Amino acid sequence: MGIDTGAAQAGTRELRLVLSIAILASFVAFLDGTVVNVALPAITEELGGGLAVQQWTVDAYLITLGALILVAGSLSDVYGRLVVMRVGLVGFGVTSVMIALAPTPEFLVISRGLQGIAGALLVPSSLALIMSNFRGPAQGRAIGRWTAFTSAAMIVGPLIGGLLVDGLSWRWVFLINILPITVTLVLMSRLTQRDRRDPDASVDYPGAVLAIIGLGGPVFALIEQGNLGWAHPAIWGPFIGGVIAFGLFLVRQRRARVPMMPFSIFRIRNFSVGNVATVLVYGALSLSGFIIVVFLQQQADFSAVLAGLSMLPVTIIMIATSSFFGGLSGRFGPRLFMAAGPIIAGVGFLLMLTTTLPVDYWTQLLPGILLFGLGLSTTVAPLTSAILGDIDPRQSGIGSAVNNAISRVAGLVAIALLGIIVGESLDLDGLHRGLIVTATLLIAGGLVSAVGIRNPPHATAQQTVASPAE
Repeated sequence: MGIDTGAAQAGTRELRLVLSIAILASFVAFLDGTVVNVALPAITEELGGGLAVQQWTVDAYLITLGALILVAGSLSDVYGRLVVMRVGLVGFGVTSVMIALAPTPEFLVISRGLQGIAGALLVPSSLALIMSNFRGPAQGRAIGRWTAFTSAAMIVGPLIGGLLVDGLSWRWVFLINILPITVTLVLMSRLTQRDRRDPDASVDYPGAVLAIIGLGGPVFALIEQGNLGWAHPAIWGPFIGGVIAFGLFLVRQRRARVPMMPFSIFRIRNFSVGNVATVLVYGALSLSGFIIVVFLQQQADFSAVLAGLSMLPVTIIMIATSSFFGGLSGRFGPRLFMAAGPIIAGVGFLLMLTTTLPVDYWTQLLPGILLFGLGLSTTVAPLTSAILGDIDPRQSGIGSAVNNAISRVAGLVAIALLGIIVGESLDLDGLHRGLIVTATLLIAGGLVSAVGIRNPPHATAQQTVASPAE
């Protein structure tokens, strides 16, 4: 009995360690994806470049992150999830220092692109660790906790960045990664489980190159068209070349023996519909995070700290309720939550259309931000569970990689379209246009989920038993 109890306790400790590592590794990548928003005005004030440099500072990271997350899934199969995660953590730390020391906008943008490569190694491996170590209701709760902290990282980033920008310098925004990276590496050294490798796995490097060109070309054109115009060869050339490269990437994935993005996985209804919802929801998140934080600094004269604090209620709601909604989704199925959550969040952004100058945060922004937080926490954990819940555990790594790639690409395109949405500058009219587009994307995501998502049979059965009316 004592031996069994000791083994159970050891197993519990190992699972807690796995969850902590998965959360911290993803936290680093998600935090850096949003902490930069609050530093953008300070970056362009010191290095120059205006809105285009602000867009590139965000999108250079997202281009390589979105394109190479799929490669990271294959690398995890070839070399092992823990090995790939360690390389990603070290690479993320090195590139963070490079960005902090950037002397020019060009050096900063290149370093951000390299940082995206390291970030691509972290997210799919971390979530795959959860999927392979947790089963049943415990998996839903673990995903809920992972979602709460990683999503909170996306929201708390502007607050942390604001404190550093106002108190020290924008350069310190990128150095904060060093602490969680160090802690994660220490925790990984304490794991007792062996790394898993697939001897039949391979890495599609030509596919990765096509993906980068396919994303980078159109994004370059969308960002720079405001400066050169669509008639300029430097705009339509990369756009057309990128579209062709992305088409070739899809053809290669269909014909490859071991594709990075197997089309067969999209035959799973919840996976395919859930990824459509992901495009809409995460595109809205990236767009809103950029426009609100930058507008409050550049037009409403908020300090970086106050601009970051503006989104703090969302963080609190996410941490307090995401695990709860993740548990409910595991019990009753994800459909209701994925339908209602984005619509609630979208209504929140419509409420923010009352914003005028001077900005009254308490009456014009806070009510909408609270609704946004509630809707987001209702959505994210059920969304992850729906997308990965019907997938064979052996495909959890590639499923996670595809979904994360799609979410990053959605954010990438949303930021690239910023100039078209808001105009040449992010003024009050531009903010209102951005809020309308954000709300439209979220509400569309809710409607797609309501029509397309199906609850798993066990959730439907549990709901029937739990309902006293039936």
